[in-house]
Amino acid sequence: MSTSPAASLAAPPEASAQPVRFFHRGQVVEVQGAHPTRSVLDWLREDARCTGTKEGCNEGDCGACTVVIGSLDEQGATPGLTLQTVNACIQFLPTLQGKALFTVEDLQPMARRCGAAPEADALHPVQQALVECHGSQCGFCTPGFAMSLWSSYEKHQRAGSLPTRQQLADDLSGNLCRCTGYRPILDAGQRMFDLPAAPLDAQPVIAALQGLRQSGSGSFHYAAPARGIGVAGRTDRFWAPRTLDELASLRLQHPEARLLAGSTDIGLWVNKQFRDVGDLIHVGEVAQLQQVADEGDVLRIGAGASLEAAWRALVQRAPSLQDVWLRFASPPIRNAGTMGGNVANGSPIGDSPPILMALDAQIELRRGDAVRRMPLTDFYLDYMKNALQPGEFVQALRVPHAAFARQLRGYKISKRFDCDISALCAGFAIELDGETVRSVRLAYGGMAATVKRAAQAEAALVGQPWTEATVRAAQQALAQDFKPLSDMRASAAYRLQVAQNLLLRLWLETRPADALPASATSVFSVMPHQAA
Repeated sequence: MSTSPAASLAAPPEASAQPVRFFHRGQVVEVQGAHPTRSVLDWLREDARCTGTKEGCNEGDCGACTVVIGSLDEQGATPGLTLQTVNACIQFLPTLQGKALFTVEDLQPMARRCGAAPEADALHPVQQALVECHGSQCGFCTPGFAMSLWSSYEKHQRAGSLPTRQQLADDLSGNLCRCTGYRPILDAGQRMFDLPAAPLDAQPVIAALQGLRQSGSGSFHYAAPARGIGVAGRTDRFWAPRTLDELASLRLQHPEARLLAGSTDIGLWVNKQFRDVGDLIHVGEVAQLQQVADEGDVLRIGAGASLEAAWRALVQRAPSLQDVWLRFASPPIRNAGTMGGNVANGSPIGDSPPILMALDAQIELRRGDAVRRMPLTDFYLDYMKNALQPGEFVQALRVPHAAFARQLRGYKISKRFDCDISALCAGFAIELDGETVRSVRLAYGGMAATVKRAAQAEAALVGQPWTEATVRAAQQALAQDFKPLSDMRASAAYRLQVAQNLLLRLWLETRPADALPASATSVFSVMPHQAA
């Protein structure tokens, strides 16, 4: 076992607190004394001296800090290892408890161990392909690209498949390059499968994670001295309960504590706003909260289910939502973040709430043993204010199966196509009776202080013939529904015009006669994504 340099700091002042233990560079590492909001990136570079992983934006946008997290998968007959890319810059160190951390430093030794590249200076196929295809120029972003490529490499090696060029582009959509250009990097993504295979030997990792699981089977509790001005003597605590009941109890005991899921938002509060977030309750270890399943006549999405898992379930039932899924942030963000967190955050430019409102979703809230439900449309009270009571948390999202029988569309408008924040996002659901609009739900983000439905535009459509004239009337009504603001992402006039134009696009795609096919409305018609 290796002890981190951070262990030289003051030990956690609470007797019940435990060190953070995880698998890194072939051994179990133990860390204590580091603040609960210390990022994985800072620990790698400053404590572990693994400086291959770079800091670019420090907010989860650029991908220079991409690493891969390995988690124990015990759902099958034999234990397995799940690998997912995340942004090390916004992941807090205690979230590594019981997991494996892979960085660019692991690639070359991995190739040597499996015999694919026995020479001391030989490279892993991912690295060799980047060299051969001239996939690196300044090199700053290269380690992040290499780890995203390695994640794709492992996934397809296990499946015995080869990715299409578009699938590789999807996998790399969270990695930005400003000098090399993406063509040679995509070339490398295809070339790496032609080289001698160097798959990860997962068994030693699985064995190590099983040992960590057995030695720490209960809830995880970590603590360290607070940092900052005016907090001398304070202890900041990090809890990671394993069951819903434990989470509900902790939430009642510590209503002032911050709930932490994927830290894709709270991580920015710390890095960019230097906010003191105090005690944290991490929901990422509650397996019940991660379940996505059909229950009766609804699809129930646990609030702790990753954005990737939740969107995949929605797209399996509504393929028309595929593009908005794949344009939602990036794979590292979707792997870490949760749909429950995206909803609870309450951002008026969040991409999940407009789609869920169009789907007539309900939100399930829990406080202690009490559970209540409400339409998602009633959850948001004002800008960044919601209906949660002290000690209450989001437990699940519920989507009625009947919603998937309607024609559904999701449209994301942003300056950059991949990995960008929306200027506005729209979720539409329409049901026709012949050529007449029987029902319609039009939900927009980025148009008001909260995500909300366009009530007057909906009223202008229901009961009317689904014609261009009706759409024009709804467009005029939309100007009464919203008075958008101007900001760095879009002007008020642009937002309103685009919101109106999306109604016309909805009609063009769903009109009873001569509806436009996907090939006429999607740039991906000749570059298919991976099937959901």
